[in-house]
Amino acid sequence: MTSTVAYLGPAGTFTEAALVAFGEMGAVNDIEKLPVNSPSEAFKAVREGRAEFACVAIENSVDGAVTNTFDAFTEGEPLQVYREVDLEVAFAIMVKKGLKLADVSTIATHPVAYQQVRGWLAENIPDVKFQPASSNGAAAEAVAHGEVDAAAAPERAAEIFGLDVLASSVADVKGATTRFVLVGKPGKPTPRTGNDRTSVVFTVPHEPGSLASILQEFAYHHVDMLRIESRPTRKKFGTYNFFIDLAGHIEDEPLSEALRALWLRTDNLRFIGSRPSADQSGPKLDTTEFDEATAWVAKVREGH
Repeated sequence: MTSTVAYLGPAGTFTEAALVAFGEMGAVNDIEKLPVNSPSEAFKAVREGRAEFACVAIENSVDGAVTNTFDAFTEGEPLQVYREVDLEVAFAIMVKKGLKLADVSTIATHPVAYQQVRGWLAENIPDVKFQPASSNGAAAEAVAHGEVDAAAAPERAAEIFGLDVLASSVADVKGATTRFVLVGKPGKPTPRTGNDRTSVVFTVPHEPGSLASILQEFAYHHVDMLRIESRPTRKKFGTYNFFIDLAGHIEDEPLSEALRALWLRTDNLRFIGSRPSADQSGPKLDTTEFDEATAWVAKVREGH
């Protein structure tokens, strides 16, 4: 069965490469690609039923959270993450055929990508003017249309748009990585693997210590918090959505108990998903002590 997947297009973006990776790991099959201009548009396509899934970047090791993606999670009906994949990111500097590096006065790329190549640009094309693009693929397409001199994009984009590559493997931080997620409508979470990540988003009451008391629940239940981000709710000044990643799966009792406590303490708690962690060396949830405590309670209840 064909699955339509919305992604940040056009062809030749790292998001498209992540979509291919999701296909190779069996997360989605028989993919029909739907290129869009933003994470918000990708999520909208899923919410409106024009796509089964959206493939979007959510975080990178150089510039941190992809804020447009975080905001898109709260723009409408709930959506859920089913898989994630990490891709090492390096760029090619590409131009129309025959152009030399000395001729380049303008360069386009996605703003997040610019943060990862600006050191190289300062050293090799110090006077170049940056023009933001909706995606790296769109930047390469702009070069092909003569709208800008050069683009920083995946090398495949040069092949797609018939461009010359002047420099390859450009990255200010070698080994820089971007995490992508596969998002769909809410459903049964991806099965537990023992090395999983769970995400939620919530707001908190404006009361002293409200966030601190919520975070303490993770310590009580021995659940490792992997990340916390805050984004404005866009409803009232000074109110924020808190996004949290946790080590473990919703089927793990310590984590589910912690989330039950969150439901009692937070406003607008939304489950974003449990899925296998792309970080194979990251923290894992150890349920040994919790299991022993549960067994002890069971014995007491039975009179042993």
